[in-house]
Amino acid sequence: MPTRAPDRAPRDLNQSTTTGGVGDSPTRPDGPLKVKGEFAYSSDLFMDDMVWGMTLRSPHPRALIRSIDVAAALALPGVDAVLTHEEVPGYKLYGLDVRDQPVLAIGEVRHQGEPVALVAADHPETARRALKLIKVDYEVLEPIVDARRALFDPECPRIHPDGNLVRHQPVRVGADVDDPAVRAQCAVVVSGEYEVGIQDQAFLGPESGLAVPAEDGGVDLYVATQWMHNDLLQIAPCLGLPEEKVRMTLSGVGGAFGGREDLSMQIHAAMLALRVGKPVKMVYNREESFFGHVHRHPASMKYTYGATAEGKLVFADVEIVLDGGGYTSATVNVVGNAASLGVGPYVIPNIRIDSYGAFTNNPPCGAMRGFGAVQACFAYESMMDKLAAALGLDPVTIRQRNAVTQGDKLATGQVVDAPAPVAEMLETLKALPMPAPADTSDLRNLPGSTANTTHGEGVVRGVGYGLGVKNICFSEDFDDYSTARVRLELLGDTVGALVHTAAAEVGQGLVTLEAQIARTELGVEQVTIHPADNSVGNAGSSSASRQSYMTGGAVKTACEAVRAAVFARVSQDHGRDYDDLSLVGGKIVSVSEGVVATLEQVLASGPIEETREYHHHRTQRMDPFTGQGNSHTQLAFAVHRAVVDVDVELGLIKVVALDLVQDVGKIMNRLSLEGQLHGGSAQGLGLAVMEEIQVRDGIVRNPSFTDYLIPTILDMPPMKMEILENADPRAPYGLRGAGEPPTLSSTPAIAAAIRDATGLDLRRVPIRPEDLTEVASNA
Repeated sequence: MPTRAPDRAPRDLNQSTTTGGVGDSPTRPDGPLKVKGEFAYSSDLFMDDMVWGMTLRSPHPRALIRSIDVAAALALPGVDAVLTHEEVPGYKLYGLDVRDQPVLAIGEVRHQGEPVALVAADHPETARRALKLIKVDYEVLEPIVDARRALFDPECPRIHPDGNLVRHQPVRVGADVDDPAVRAQCAVVVSGEYEVGIQDQAFLGPESGLAVPAEDGGVDLYVATQWMHNDLLQIAPCLGLPEEKVRMTLSGVGGAFGGREDLSMQIHAAMLALRVGKPVKMVYNREESFFGHVHRHPASMKYTYGATAEGKLVFADVEIVLDGGGYTSATVNVVGNAASLGVGPYVIPNIRIDSYGAFTNNPPCGAMRGFGAVQACFAYESMMDKLAAALGLDPVTIRQRNAVTQGDKLATGQVVDAPAPVAEMLETLKALPMPAPADTSDLRNLPGSTANTTHGEGVVRGVGYGLGVKNICFSEDFDDYSTARVRLELLGDTVGALVHTAAAEVGQGLVTLEAQIARTELGVEQVTIHPADNSVGNAGSSSASRQSYMTGGAVKTACEAVRAAVFARVSQDHGRDYDDLSLVGGKIVSVSEGVVATLEQVLASGPIEETREYHHHRTQRMDPFTGQGNSHTQLAFAVHRAVVDVDVELGLIKVVALDLVQDVGKIMNRLSLEGQLHGGSAQGLGLAVMEEIQVRDGIVRNPSFTDYLIPTILDMPPMKMEILENADPRAPYGLRGAGEPPTLSSTPAIAAAIRDATGLDLRRVPIRPEDLTEVASNA
């Protein structure tokens, strides 16, 4: 059986000869390749003797499977294999956190698109024809699509044997919020019910990869993923193989945003490859991609706040219900995040939060940029605006009067132990120049753009603010770590460093940062980034804005160990005091005696290689009854100001400006950072006004980029950005994860601006034209 790598191996991230250390903005090694269309994505993988794999998926959100007849599909010329759950060679269940998801459906389907059978054939069209020949006898059942009914109606059928509750996480602080003495402190009490729709990660590169059977009975997988070692923990048991026989190499990833944390085609392709003895390629089309990965949890939230006449918060009463769909995925942790950050970065003496995750027969939901904090942020920021209006206060002022600062406690009792200049950030944002009034002589400046829907009549401008806090890295006592191997060696006449991690580059610029750190710590220019694979230790997931912190910390620590080994070799060879040495410009320098040796001389006796793990400080599980505990590693804050123009007659919206102030601790690479801040803000804009998977009775109505709308360059407004650097003393270089926070605060800022323009109490995102036209109808 073939064991060679695919013809288009992941060669494109290997070499980085561009100069630039920490704080610089060197050219990304993958940038030119992507611009020129030469970058090898996972969907480009190819081997001459490969066959094609495809998946049969359930058309029903809830049904029993009476029988599956594959005879006609197997008889089709060109078909190599047809597999059902009976052919799964090992464990039949897998899962990101809980092993509850069937590799292929076993007697029942719990959501539309659940995999039922697999086909391998010599051509994609043959495989598609074979799928149509598989006969599945379904007994269709009424789907459970209301998360509140699933949780709170005792007569509701159970989706899983243990019921419909994934997790309930309470948070309790101070006195009972129903206590009359608490209520008596309040000059105003306001309530609101809020909803967030299902947002898709909408990455451009569909799920794809290549599985190659090996001579030792194992399999080599070339896949686009976010966390190879967690994939391995799930894949190997289902294949009935020891982990060492499942070898994974990261292929080019066309975006992720959490949607690749869960498995998609990995086990399926490997099963087919092991069955047919040939390489198997699987590539989802766009429609299948909507069914092949999890989405953002839709949320239904009830909030009641009380405050004094001066605008100081007295109590918060919060209920958050998150719809996880048919299987657990990341719902347990999303519920914890929503609970712990459910009232945001505000000081509130009395709090009652109940956060729930539910099983339903809606599309499965899991990790997506913001991870539970996005949903809560829309609700608590809407409540802050509602309080401000009730008290006649400026929306910035009420936020400043309640904002946390260093030394304050979050709702979980966790002390904010690093700089948190939230009030100052709001002041900085408010002081940024406002955009000029719309030039009505150019239709491109108006809602509806060149469609000639308006010349300015019926267009109203509004301004809104949003503030968010996001946890960075994994939480709740998860032993979060990353591993890096660094090798310093002679490469001809020069010295080069090789950096090897299993961290997934998903477009965020991690490979650039790894090289920057190596240059800074080792003083060499030539740095090679080894393709990410599982032959080096776990690097954790490219999620939770953690890779700069964790893998950056691992690379830094491994480089420090290499540097120490260089000094030890010099100390032994030249009799110099170890503590007297430093590494400057490729030379080992003694403080007292000057240059002792060059790196070329030191490495003449052989390369130096070190492997290190980097762990952040330990966190705690939230108390199951009170929610108290130091559950988070790091906190990051972002504030947005949105300016919108709304055509109240047609319900059309143009976001005119979306300005941002964010504290990143340390700017590691400004160019990459600004890209992350723009990208996060764009996804928040999408959630605010356009992005939603439309689901009716468990059926997805818009699984395409024709009907699922995402922001384009024409939708994104200019962004003024003030980037602050208040170092976190416990983080490498003082950095803070930066990719997720702008996704939180941009959505409520835009919603607030639309409310300001229309006067409507908008309680659901995305906001659609029909939500706004009642302004005109009521006029």
